[in-house]
Amino acid sequence: MKGKVGLVIGLAAGYVLGSRAGRERYEQIKAQALKVWNLDPVQEQVDKAKEFAKSSAMALPSTLWDGAVKLSKAAGSKGTPGQRLDAAIKVSKDSADDVSAAADETAQAVKDAVDDVFDESPDAGRGGA
Repeated sequence: MKGKVGLVIGLAAGYVLGSRAGRERYEQIKAQALKVWNLDPVQEQVDKAKEFAKSSAMALPSTLWDGAVKLSKAAGSKGTPGQRLDAAIKVSKDSADDVSAAADETAQAVKDAVDDVFDESPDAGRGGA
């Protein structure tokens, strides 16, 4: 399915860019593309992508920020310079683990979202190239 979509998009773009039919044909193609874009199934997928961007994609930056705050608190804590360094190192290792987990979670959410899109397609996974 992914190969078919890419092929169709590539062919359409090549035709539009290389067409000698002029402005009229370009306008016809543009009108058809807008009709497809405004179809309910397409807009449902667009809305899903927007919701995903609002939720899952923000997990990683907030985790990075939390790690930076923890590190600055550990480095500025009371104790000898060696104790503060040890605390900062420990916090940075913990933060690195948190960032790694958030990145894995975000990557999995992206994969799940893409799989959902293709699973909901009526001809997903059927047919050849």
